[in-house]
Amino acid sequence: MTGLTLTLVAAAASLGSVHTLAPDHWMPFAALARAERWNARRTAVITALCGLGHVTVSVLLGLVSALLGLELLQTFGRSLESVAGFILIAFGVAYGLWGLHRAVQLRWHGHAHGHVHWHGGHAHAYPHADDEGARMTPWMLFLVFCADPCVAVIPLMFAAAPLGWGSTLAVVAAYELATIGTMVALVLPARAVAASVRSSWADRYGDALAGGVIAAVGIAVVSLGL
Repeated sequence: MTGLTLTLVAAAASLGSVHTLAPDHWMPFAALARAERWNARRTAVITALCGLGHVTVSVLLGLVSALLGLELLQTFGRSLESVAGFILIAFGVAYGLWGLHRAVQLRWHGHAHGHVHWHGGHAHAYPHADDEGARMTPWMLFLVFCADPCVAVIPLMFAAAPLGWGSTLAVVAAYELATIGTMVALVLPARAVAASVRSSWADRYGDALAGGVIAAVGIAVVSLGL
């Protein structure tokens, strides 16, 4: 590798790590892991897949911009970034309302049948607690992250392009690995802290609380322009 290529690779890795420190890149996963009772492995896999979608869309924008023009694609990418916080808010509100509805439904069912035994965030007296909505949650989160590209990597790809495909791919790989690795590294400790909270109330309303946390993160992103 040339000195310029190494510099661009280092810049891409730094960009991937630093932009991932924003709370919208890891707090939603920790909140959902607590609500859905994901273990560490499942949490890491879902986080990595969502991170892959996030960075891959960014890279695709960079590749397409080589054909349509840098300024056009950066404008399009920034427009996606500007609505990403609102998408996160909408996802958090929708998930929270669904969680609240499920908790109320389970509580009503428990009163109708004498009692509900809560364990691990689920009511054993109600066999349909883990419904289709819960199974769709990771895919919905994946789509949310795909709609939030990081356009800052596009100029780095343009700078590497004249150096050849090897340099361009090295920049892309450094950016993707740094982003995904940092996301997982931040999510797993946050998940462990959230999982250590023991409360029957938090178990019962965990989904609603997770939705509230995600919506709050989205509001912070919109308000602070993260």
